[in-house]
Amino acid sequence: MAEATAARAAPARRRRKGFQTRRFPGLATFSAIFFGYLYLPIVILVALSFNANRTATIWTGFTTGWYGRALANGDMLQAAGNSLTIAVSAMVLSTVLATLGALGMSRRRFRGRTGVTALLSLPLIVPEIVTAVATLLFFVALGLQLGLATVILAHTVFCIPFAYLPIRARLEDMDPALREAAADLYANEWKSFLRVILPLLLPGILSGAMLAFIISLDDFVITFFTAGAGSTTLPVYIFSLIRMGVTPEVNAISALMLLISITFVSLSFVLASGKHRI
Repeated sequence: MAEATAARAAPARRRRKGFQTRRFPGLATFSAIFFGYLYLPIVILVALSFNANRTATIWTGFTTGWYGRALANGDMLQAAGNSLTIAVSAMVLSTVLATLGALGMSRRRFRGRTGVTALLSLPLIVPEIVTAVATLLFFVALGLQLGLATVILAHTVFCIPFAYLPIRARLEDMDPALREAAADLYANEWKSFLRVILPLLLPGILSGAMLAFIISLDDFVITFFTAGAGSTTLPVYIFSLIRMGVTPEVNAISALMLLISITFVSLSFVLASGKHRI
């Protein structure tokens, strides 16, 4: 019996072995070059933020003074305050709308559901410059004055798909029998949502909120087109500094934004990949 089993397994092992030997040669080297090209400039930027020389590309020594200068820059702090105001507002609004949309889409099937899902995902596909120009023309047609309010509105709409996807994925992974069990225990729709659905959905909501926050905080293109006087955000401020030349201060600000982005994206991934617990 054992010999027959080994004989039947041998061709499968040979096929697997042959497939492995026919895998793309040089794939590991190509992958290393690709990721090096993608992330090595970021590593260099962070390293040069500790450069003591005013000229960003000539290393003369190690210092953390540029971070102190960046954090003491009044214009930079004002731009950071605008970015936080916009990001928090857009995060709250987009997360609430995305949660309502995900709950509505998961309750029952209806005609046009696929089309609605495609529309919700469309901002992820359309080039951001197209969205920015279209949003600017829309605000101008409505006669709205450009400022923080228009940036918040634009960011809210743009961030809804990013907040929607983790929430929707959490709902798809949720057992539909939970609602029925809550109903069997004499819980109405509202109590069932508050005591059963919402606690299980909370990690997805937090994940979507963090993703929406960091997308809004880092956005440049939409902000550049929809911001008015006095509503300069941190990415726009960094762009204005780069036009006058790259300095270690710019690298320091960029490194701080990179740290914040990595932190929030990592938290979003951890929350989104968490298991349901009752």
